[in-house]
Amino acid sequence: MPVQTTVIGSFPKPAYLEIPDWFKTGTSTNSSNATRGYTEILAKQTDEEKEKLEVDILRATKEVILAQHKCGINVLTDGEVRRENYIHYLCRFIEGIDFENLTETSCRDGAYITHLPTVRSKVAWRGPLDVVGEWRKAQDLSPVPVKYTLPGPMTIIGTLHDAHYHNEEKLAEDLARVVNMHVRALSAAGCKHIQIDEPVFARFPQKALDWGIPCLDRCFEGADQQVLKVVHMCCGYPDHLDQEGYKKADPESYFKLADALDNSVVDAVSLEDAHRHNDLKLLEHFRKTKVVLGVVQVAQSRVETAQEIEARLNQALEHIDEDRLIAAPDCGLALLPVPVLEEKLANMCSAANQLIDAPGLCRRLFQISVLGARAGFTSSHGYRLTATVGVDA
Repeated sequence: MPVQTTVIGSFPKPAYLEIPDWFKTGTSTNSSNATRGYTEILAKQTDEEKEKLEVDILRATKEVILAQHKCGINVLTDGEVRRENYIHYLCRFIEGIDFENLTETSCRDGAYITHLPTVRSKVAWRGPLDVVGEWRKAQDLSPVPVKYTLPGPMTIIGTLHDAHYHNEEKLAEDLARVVNMHVRALSAAGCKHIQIDEPVFARFPQKALDWGIPCLDRCFEGADQQVLKVVHMCCGYPDHLDQEGYKKADPESYFKLADALDNSVVDAVSLEDAHRHNDLKLLEHFRKTKVVLGVVQVAQSRVETAQEIEARLNQALEHIDEDRLIAAPDCGLALLPVPVLEEKLANMCSAANQLIDAPGLCRRLFQISVLGARAGFTSSHGYRLTATVGVDA
């Protein structure tokens, strides 16, 4: 049975799309350059320039969607091409967050220092961002389901300077209300795949356990039962492609969080595994939750072969059923050249489609054969079911 495939979020922006982002400003962690650049664009735009930009955004969105579909991705994204980054795009429409006067701040557990937007008053939705409209535009261009991604409260806090609340949990609760408003709207509009990005969970697992995961649950309140509710947790981006030795979250963080996430409202947990392999016993902690497993690296230009990816997926299937395993990149793909990322995705889809869950097949045959032997059943295909692993003609 093939394993389903998806992507996490970002794609590289084409040269004609004049939107600054983390991946065009020298280093991905120097987010203040993209933040200031996008603020300036918004302040100076004429109505005619806004219309042209929207045309370019839809052109880029169509290109990204078609590229994913050609590779064979089952659930794709719009590539987040209209965003300067996956967090601040939403925050620009939240009352109480100042994008004009940035504050120098140490981020990601001291991984880097940058200038961040500043919380100066109680946060609440201001608008006029229309997430439903964005999703519909992308879905209209796609023959397969489009997933919409939103930043989670704890990760939003990790890229803001708080000069008002001085209480992360309280700020997170108010941000969760904002995120939940969009989740409810997307769900009501028919979006079946909603992902909340919370990579900061892996940086601060105790905070995630204390209030991050409860806030995540509140973000998803009111979502239709048909919605696949996903949380994404990678372990950190480098400054540039093929960088070695950059700071990552503690690999034990996933183990610390797994049981709590399995008991949360989320349906799927997205984990990084390609850049740094996990002990796959981790997957056994997810007894009901699907796992979106990163099987291609997003910051290395080397292309993984389909055979390598298939081998890792087969290893994973020793610890989780195939109907709860989804193959994906570790994180967003914006650092990669387009030909490289397309080859990576094509190999990933090829591996997923060729996959045979041998351990799972044996388990099922054993269960069927035992039940069949007790009842003396013969299968619809004419096989006599015996109490051994396998079937006899």
